[in-house]
Amino acid sequence: MNTFFKKVSDKIDKEVSDISDRLGVQFADKTPIATHASNVAPLSQRDIFRFRKQRGVNLGSWFVQERWLCESTYCGCGGGQSDLHIAQGANGKGIMEHHWDTWITQEDWGAIQAQGFNAVRLPIGYYHLSGIEPSVLDGTDFEPYKHIFSGAWVRIIRAIGDAERYGLGVLIDLHAAPGAQNRDAHSGTGTGEVRMWTRTNLSRTVHALQVLTAQLAWRPNVVGIELVNEPANNNQVQKWYEDTLAALRKISPDLPLYISDAWDAQWYSKIVGARSDFVVLDHHLYRCFTPGDATMSGDEHAAELRNSAPLVPLSAAARGNLIVGEWSAALNPASLRSNEAGEQDRQRRVWARAQLDAYEASCGGWFFWTWKKGTGWDAGWCAKDATLAAILPRWVGGRRKSEILRIPSDVGWKRQAQSEALNQHRNYWASRGTYNELWRFEDGYSMGWNDAILFLTFNDSGLPVSELGFRGEWVKRRTAEHIGHRGKSGNVWEFEHGFNQGFDAAWAGAF
Repeated sequence: MNTFFKKVSDKIDKEVSDISDRLGVQFADKTPIATHASNVAPLSQRDIFRFRKQRGVNLGSWFVQERWLCESTYCGCGGGQSDLHIAQGANGKGIMEHHWDTWITQEDWGAIQAQGFNAVRLPIGYYHLSGIEPSVLDGTDFEPYKHIFSGAWVRIIRAIGDAERYGLGVLIDLHAAPGAQNRDAHSGTGTGEVRMWTRTNLSRTVHALQVLTAQLAWRPNVVGIELVNEPANNNQVQKWYEDTLAALRKISPDLPLYISDAWDAQWYSKIVGARSDFVVLDHHLYRCFTPGDATMSGDEHAAELRNSAPLVPLSAAARGNLIVGEWSAALNPASLRSNEAGEQDRQRRVWARAQLDAYEASCGGWFFWTWKKGTGWDAGWCAKDATLAAILPRWVGGRRKSEILRIPSDVGWKRQAQSEALNQHRNYWASRGTYNELWRFEDGYSMGWNDAILFLTFNDSGLPVSELGFRGEWVKRRTAEHIGHRGKSGNVWEFEHGFNQGFDAAWAGAF
C-alpha cells in the first residue's frame, strides 16, 4: 500500500509543476507544512471570511444535478439520474446552461442574505472544470462530453463573485470525483459503482483539486475547498487525505481545506485535531434514513441530540475545526406521528431548532441542505419552504450589525480594561508562586482587543456581524506571530490567555 501511494505522490509532484506552468501560478515550496510558516501572511481583515462562524446553506442541484431536487434538467435523458445521463441525453449542453443561468437568481442571493446566512456551500463535479482545464476530464467517463460542461467554470466564477457582493463566503465542495467516491447518483455517474480508489482516478481527483486550489485560493470569500463529498470509507481514505492535503499545501499554505468524515467522525476528528494546518472536518447529520431513525419522533430526536451532545467531543478532538456541512429538518414519515400538517411541521421545527442550538454551541459552522427545490412543497429539505413554515427562523445570522452600540476603539477604555485584567492575572498567579511573563499577557490582551474590532468592523455587505468561529485556529496563528516577534518560552500560554480575555472584553463592550 505504501508503494502504491508513493507512486501516486510522485505523480502528484509532477502534476504540480505541470499545472504551475499551464496556469501561471507560483506555488509554495515543498517544505513540510510545519516548517513553512514564513509563507503564511499575517492575519488581516481579509481573512475574516474564512475564520468567522459559517452560517450557511447548500446550493444543491445547481451544478451537480439531483433529480429529486430538480426534475426539469432530466427532460432529455429518460430515466437518467446523474449528470452523466443528462450529458448523454438530448440537448444536454442547452439544458445544462439554461439551468446554470436560472437556478440561482439575484432574488435568491438577496433572500439568502436577508435571512442572515453568511456563506453557501457549492457542490461541483470535476467535469465542471472543463472550461478552465480540459485535461481533468481525460480518460474519464466525462471525456466525450467536455463541450457540454465547458461553460460551467465561468458560471462558477460568476457565482463566487455574486456571493461576495452579497457578503457571502463560498465553500467549494467537490461533490463528484473521477470514478465516483460513493454509490449515489450525485457522485456524477449514476452507475452505483465506486471506482475512485484506483491509482489513476486518485491521481485525477488530486489534479482537479490542484486546479481548484490554484484558481481559487486567492479569492477572499472562498472560505475553503472540500476534498470530496461523502466518500465511502475504506483503508485508503486517510492516507489519500494526507497525501492530497500535502499536495495542495504546496499550492496554498493557508487556504482552509475541508475533509469529509467518511461517516466515521470519531476517527477523523482526531486526525484533524493532530494537524498543524487549517483543516476542517465536515460532518453530515441526518435522522431520516435508517430503520432506527423511523422509530423516534421529532421530539425524541431533538431530546436525544440535546442530552447526548455528540458534537461536543468531536469538536474538542478537532480543536474546534468542525462543521456540519449538511443537515435538514427532514424526518422519516414514521417519525411525524400524525397526518395533520401543523403537527408534522411542529415536529420538524423542534428537530431543526435543536440542531441549530447544537451547531451554534459546538461547531465552527453549519450548512443547511438545501436552499431550494424545483417543484413541490418540502419544508424538510427546502430552506425557503422551511422558513415560510417557521421551521427555520427567519433570521439565522446571530448578531446584526445594527445591534452594535459602539466600537471599542477608545484607547483609554482599552487601557483601563487591560490594566484591570492584568492585575487579576498577576494576583492569581502570584498567589500560586508561579513565574510569569506578564508582558506576554499584555501583548495578547491588546491583540485580542484589536482583533475583536477587526471582526466588528468587517464590511462585507452582509447584515450579520462576523463572529470569530474558528477561534483555536485564529489564536494559533496569532500566537505564532507573537513568537516570531518576541521569542518562545514556557509562558507563551499567557499570550493566549490575554488574547482570549481581550477579545471577549472588547466584543462584550460593543453590544
